[in-house]
Amino acid sequence: MENKALSFLEQHQSNEPSHFEEEARWRQENELWLSKSRAIALSLIDYMQDNKLSRAALAKKLNVSQQYLSRMISGTENFSLKSIAKIEVMLGIKIHLSPIDPKYILPSK
Repeated sequence: MENKALSFLEQHQSNEPSHFEEEARWRQENELWLSKSRAIALSLIDYMQDNKLSRAALAKKLNVSQQYLSRMISGTENFSLKSIAKIEVMLGIKIHLSPIDPKYILPSK
């Protein structure tokens, strides 16, 4: 059994180097704004589902390309305050972002 699994893994091993460590480090370093980005993405997905919209229809409603919409709903887009406000106005929704986690607050001197 073990030989079959090892053989399978060897046959399907990628020739490309793994970037897992760099990606994990990047996610840790950017955890705070990524959590906000995911909240915005979930708001967009909820809006799509509530209004039975396709990605193409939502992209059109927001006046963005489908590629950019995909980045928006991936949860990794670094939104500006201006773009968040624009989304809220164009869709008539309020995006609720959770308060900052206390672990990010530096103690005052």
